[in-house]
Amino acid sequence: MDERVREHARIIVDHSIDLQAGDEVLLSGGELAEDLLIALHEEIGKRGAFPIVWSRPSRAHRAFMHAMDPEVYGEVPDTLEAMVENVDAAVGIRAARNTHEQGDIPPEKNTAMATLFQPIQSKMMAKRWVGTQYPAPGNAQDAEMSTEAYEEFVWAAINKDWEAQREFQQPMAEKLDAGSEVHIVSGDTTDIVMSIEGTVAKNDHAENNLPGGEVFTAPVPDSVEGEVLFDMPLMAHGREVQDVYLQFEEGEVVDFSAAKNEEVLAAVLETDEGAKRLGELGIGMNRDIDRFTDNMLFDEKMGDTVHMALGRAYEENVPEDCDVERNESAIHMDMIVDMSEDSNITIDGELVQQDGTFWFEEGF
Repeated sequence: MDERVREHARIIVDHSIDLQAGDEVLLSGGELAEDLLIALHEEIGKRGAFPIVWSRPSRAHRAFMHAMDPEVYGEVPDTLEAMVENVDAAVGIRAARNTHEQGDIPPEKNTAMATLFQPIQSKMMAKRWVGTQYPAPGNAQDAEMSTEAYEEFVWAAINKDWEAQREFQQPMAEKLDAGSEVHIVSGDTTDIVMSIEGTVAKNDHAENNLPGGEVFTAPVPDSVEGEVLFDMPLMAHGREVQDVYLQFEEGEVVDFSAAKNEEVLAAVLETDEGAKRLGELGIGMNRDIDRFTDNMLFDEKMGDTVHMALGRAYEENVPEDCDVERNESAIHMDMIVDMSEDSNITIDGELVQQDGTFWFEEGF
């Protein structure tokens, strides 16, 4: 087996989920990720824990979604709820043969099921969990790379010194945590201001996302003002949505458009009231992710990007004892702005990034 796969598995169990003896670990990932699943079983066994595998092939899920009537499903299955209640940790592995397999599922079905499963997702996110990527051909194709080149890209971004990455990101985490207002400008369109007063900034060094490499917080829900053009594509419900434009007033989307698959964006915004507000602001800082690959797990971590997410805010950014309202929604949809040119970020009037370079980096 490729030693890079074994290193990937070790980082997952030791760093991302801090596996302990006796833990029950839910593993989800298809046959394309078999090598990583095998390596994880070995590492889990060495540590005296128990692997539990849940596989849901994308073609099978597509068949179910086309056949089902959302109005028939009033609650999640008892078996699935019990499994989520009882596991100690979870590892989700992405590995696609066809990243658009579910692209013809009606958007309203996707949003209905997201709403149904929101309570289970919230319970799982309260546990130790990580989502990661195995370099599969479908994902390589999206990135316009050969499978071999994509393997090198993925493992360069994943198999690294995460403590060093944490230290690199800490100055930005401290700026955001102490800050009150963020102002982002990019190109001719993006000019957006939001309050982060009272929220908690987090330093993502690959605990829940592998690769990690961002600093993120939550805007005060009704504080967002201005407009933003997300000039990098995103995948939503199996479809690529391009050039998402959003205009905010008092925190809520009051106008929107998209150059491609606008109806998907419209369906997302109609999920619930929280879907019309921002739940996250993230700043990418992983310099080993040096190109756009049409994969949000990687793209949002690029060092010359910012991303914002419609929908649910993370509890770690807005804990229960916080005075700020936490945005609630069944969805959390990340969207990216390229900050490499004609762009800047200021926090409380202080310039902290210019054209993708941070204030503490050479060339700022």
